[in-house]
Amino acid sequence: MTAVVGALLFAGAATVATAGDGSGEDRVPAVTSADAGFARDMSVHHQQAVEMSFIVRDRTQDEAVRRLAYDIANTQANQRGMMLGWLDLWGLPKVYPAAEPMAWMAEGGEDGKGGEDGEGGHAGHGEAAGGHGGHDAGSGGHGGHGGVAAKEGALMPGMATPAELEQLRKAGGKQAEILFLQLMTDHHKGGVAMAQGCVELCEPGVERDLAQGMVEAQQSELTLMADMLRERGAAPRP
Repeated sequence: MTAVVGALLFAGAATVATAGDGSGEDRVPAVTSADAGFARDMSVHHQQAVEMSFIVRDRTQDEAVRRLAYDIANTQANQRGMMLGWLDLWGLPKVYPAAEPMAWMAEGGEDGKGGEDGEGGHAGHGEAAGGHGGHDAGSGGHGGHGGVAAKEGALMPGMATPAELEQLRKAGGKQAEILFLQLMTDHHKGGVAMAQGCVELCEPGVERDLAQGMVEAQQSELTLMADMLRERGAAPRP
C-alpha cells in the first residue's frame, strides 16, 4: 500500500505542473460538463488501475507482467494528476455526488462557464480508492454509458469489484498474472469507451488530446494483454 500512496503523491506533483499549462485557456467548464465529468470519473477509474498494478507486482515475479504493471501505474498516476490539476484550476469539486458516474456521457454534458453548482464549492474533495463521493462501489453496477455496462458491484464500466480485488490480492504466480490481465483488459475496455466519450464531447484542447492519447495507448495495451493471456493458456473474459 506504501507504493500506491507513493505513486499518488508523485502524481500530485503533476497537478502543479499542469495547473499553469494553458489547458484551461480561461474557460471554466460547468460542473456537469463533459470536460469536468471526464476529469472526475477518469481520475477514479485510473486510481483503481494503479491499485491493481501494485497488487500484482507483489504477487508475481514474472518480469513481463511486472513491467506492464509498472508502466500502467506510472502512466495512469501521472494522467490522474493532470486531471485533478485541471479540476483545481477550474475551481470545480473532485467529487460531485449529485451526478451518477459517467452521466455526462449520456447527457452530453453542459456547455458554458461554470453552472450554478460550478462556482466555488470544493466540498467533498475526499477520494477513497475506488470510491466516488456519495456512490457506493458495492451497491450495484451503473448502466451502459458509452455502450459499455458496469458489472454488478462495480462503480463504473470496466472497474473491478471489491471481491475481484480481494481475489487478486490472494492469488499468486500464474494465477495472479492471468487474473490481473483479465481484470485490466476489462478495465481498459471501460477506459477506452470513456476516453472516446471525451474525444467526442469535450471541448477542443489539452484534455481532449489527452483522452485521444488514452484511447490509442490503451487499445495497444489491449492487444498486448491478449497476447500475454494467450501465452499463459488463457483469454480475455467474455
